[in-house]
Amino acid sequence: MERLRSGFQGVWNIVRFNWHFYAIACGLLLLVALVYPHLPASLQLYAGIGCALGGGALLVSLLVSGYIYDYSDLYQLNWLDALQTDQCMDIVNIHAGFDETSGLLQHKFPHATLRVLDFYNPEKHTEISIQRARKARPPYPGTIQVDTSDLPLVAASADMILLLLAAHEIRNEAERVVFFRHLHRVVKPSGRIVVTEHLRDTPNFLAYTIGFLHFHSKKTWLQTFRLSGLSLENEIKITPFISTFILKKHGDAS
Repeated sequence: MERLRSGFQGVWNIVRFNWHFYAIACGLLLLVALVYPHLPASLQLYAGIGCALGGGALLVSLLVSGYIYDYSDLYQLNWLDALQTDQCMDIVNIHAGFDETSGLLQHKFPHATLRVLDFYNPEKHTEISIQRARKARPPYPGTIQVDTSDLPLVAASADMILLLLAAHEIRNEAERVVFFRHLHRVVKPSGRIVVTEHLRDTPNFLAYTIGFLHFHSKKTWLQTFRLSGLSLENEIKITPFISTFILKKHGDAS
């Protein structure tokens, strides 16, 4: 598959949509650097260590993000080949207000029927980064605005439902379970639900420090799937920082 994303697009998106965080961090580092010469000798060591750790953490997060979003196979979508999918299948792609994947999916599966849903709700999903992202990228043609509690799709109508780095934006557990029960209803008995996410785990802590708290743990995801009547068929590690859960129906969602 040819490369449809520009170089460093992933890192650039992170910086421009979260510029306030980087501005604050850089401002604090600059402040410490300015007052460093005036600090007592007993505090200079700690200030230097703090600056080194803070600056190092920022640099590591950007390097890891570049690896994940710009140089890994994540957006090449070659990992979907393991599902042995039908080129003429019905695909539902669901995102949380910023869609970088629908065009890639249509390119990879040119004979598939692609439906795109956007569950972003400014009253529920209040991340400033999402608001900036929506202004920067127009919606994919034909995108349908939906609510997580009501997906206007016919039951058992989708061969594959994808949520790529989107479902974690549903912060409330009850809302998340209701949403996945709707996915259970919409996917065909032979279909699959593909959920790609960062996890609240050691690799993501090392990469993003406290930022890893924005992600859900694997235990939380497995509980959501179980309560929604879904079972884990396979887990694909695209990188050490990204997990893809391949789900199938397992009884009724009740």
